[in-house]
Amino acid sequence: MAVYRVYVTTGPYLRAGTLDNISVTLVGTCGESPKQLLDRLGRDFAPGSVQKYKVRCSAELGEVLLLRLHKERYAFFPKDSWYCSCVCVTAPDGTHSHFPCYQWVAGYCTLELRPGAAKTICQDSLPLLLDHRKRELQGRQECYRWKVYAPGFPGMIDVGSFEEMETDKKFALTKMMPRADPGDSSGNRYLPGFTMKIDFPSLMHMEPNIRYSATKTASLLFNAIPASLGMKLRGLLDRKGSWKKLDDIRNIFWCHKTVISEYVMEHWCEDPFFGYQYLNGVNPVMLHCLSSLPSKLPITNDMVAPLLGPNTCLQMELERGNIFLADYWILAEAPVHCLNDRPQYVAAPLCLLWLNPQGALVPLAIQLSQTPGPDSPIFLPTDSYWDWLLAKTWVRNSEFLVHENNTHFLCTHLLCEAFAMATLRQLPLCHPIYKLLLPHTRYTLQVNTIARATLLNPEGLVDKVTSVGRQGLLYLMSTALAHFTYTDFCLPDSVRARGVLAIPNYHYRDDGLKIWAAIESFVSEIVGYYYPSDASVQQDSELQAWVGEIFAWAFLGRESSGFPRRLCTPGELVKFLTAIIFNCSAQHAAVNSGQRPLGTYPDEHFTEEAPRRSIAAFQNRLAQISQEIRERNQGLELPYTYLDPPLIENSVSI
Repeated sequence: MAVYRVYVTTGPYLRAGTLDNISVTLVGTCGESPKQLLDRLGRDFAPGSVQKYKVRCSAELGEVLLLRLHKERYAFFPKDSWYCSCVCVTAPDGTHSHFPCYQWVAGYCTLELRPGAAKTICQDSLPLLLDHRKRELQGRQECYRWKVYAPGFPGMIDVGSFEEMETDKKFALTKMMPRADPGDSSGNRYLPGFTMKIDFPSLMHMEPNIRYSATKTASLLFNAIPASLGMKLRGLLDRKGSWKKLDDIRNIFWCHKTVISEYVMEHWCEDPFFGYQYLNGVNPVMLHCLSSLPSKLPITNDMVAPLLGPNTCLQMELERGNIFLADYWILAEAPVHCLNDRPQYVAAPLCLLWLNPQGALVPLAIQLSQTPGPDSPIFLPTDSYWDWLLAKTWVRNSEFLVHENNTHFLCTHLLCEAFAMATLRQLPLCHPIYKLLLPHTRYTLQVNTIARATLLNPEGLVDKVTSVGRQGLLYLMSTALAHFTYTDFCLPDSVRARGVLAIPNYHYRDDGLKIWAAIESFVSEIVGYYYPSDASVQQDSELQAWVGEIFAWAFLGRESSGFPRRLCTPGELVKFLTAIIFNCSAQHAAVNSGQRPLGTYPDEHFTEEAPRRSIAAFQNRLAQISQEIRERNQGLELPYTYLDPPLIENSVSI
């Protein structure tokens, strides 16, 4: 008689426990244990509990390869969901095996787990384990299906695929509500008391392992509801007229004042702060250094000489690399929306900026269209105060449209959703790249589903408050993706290509490159551990399917994008993974805001000592970067905190 000791850990989350019967089967190289009910006196699987059981076998099983958890009805109680963190097994000879789970198990089903050591498909040779990998991915591909949201968009998750997934589906994790008729648009309804519509049915279909936790949901509601109600009560959400005076804008921030909001209110009119926002605002990726002026911006030296001063000229500053351009060409053909029965307007400006001898970046000239001529004058700082301020305001309006639609939502949210989808569909739980990327894709599918149901839907928030509306949004994102390149995606390549390596006080660049290097070092150690050679990368069919699916669905198979469709060396894999993790975490924090620290790995998916040491070293380097940032910020009039590691979320989750 061989006795195995089994330790089952239930997650510490709200309603993580279960009243259902849980049984276990151990599968080893020499045999399989009988299915045994895990039952002790009292409640077995309470939230946060660790329960110990004994599994008796007629003989030793050899190396334990798989652990099956069977979830079945108990008496008359209704089925419920159970969050299993992990299962640990101690063999009769004292050998310990750790089986990570970290997922919700809903309905009545059987879940198969492997030991925590990460394995590529090339490292598995037993037919049992190869079959397990295949069946796991087949189940996930049935659960997580691609859908085209709009032509030219990255692929998205089809939330309608979360239907009845119960006892006969070993890797389907939940039962969801029946799918709505795709031809039925009646679910897109007005939110009571508000003027925008919400696509309610799409919010009902969300598999629990990608859904917000109860804590995350409560935190989101705690922050969103008071702010929305405050805007509603002050009449800002329903406002249809123009602002009476600029000071009225202060009403927006009356209960959400921050150091940054107060600084902006005091300095927003000033040219140095206008330039500073291109470096350290929420869209710090627009500037390109010029060696010559484009023909569509016919500025002469005489126009800008009063600002440049007597000791230099425009051509000299171009040669010195001190002239930069922010070009909003993408807005030139953007559809224009109507709000409150009034046509709106969109500018496609060209904004020329100069790095002056004091190290400040200031606007030098603004043209509000892409076509020069009598109907498109060039505005200068020497113009009247209100003309110049209005020109800058139009630029900031264009900046908002490009930032929110492209820099923020497309290049972080939508692309990271495609990365998450490909990871779920093509990499099994035991794959090292799945374990590496899982924390950086958490909640992304949920937050994007919410965004499509509330912001991007017809008559949603975008249609109600922006000058381009939903049709303009679709145009901007599809056009931007058609021009997006691998160089744009990789921060070191991007700053080099844009010629902005030498601009002083460019904190986004400086902090971002440090974080990129920290991620790259961490990823290099992980990849080096599991992929010792070019052949190990090339022969990993799951990895190649993963990168191929990203190329097809995120970048629509566009060869000119420069994104890889196949990976051939560990170096190529390191760069691709570094870029993905950076854009899912630090880049999103830089263009949005953060709440979940980068480098946090609360679930122990990696069980080997080498990757655990790499995680600890990564966390230590991030702590060092944070200390450097905080010391620098003490000497800044306006601290730059967007890329302080404790303020960078691990994933696109808000």
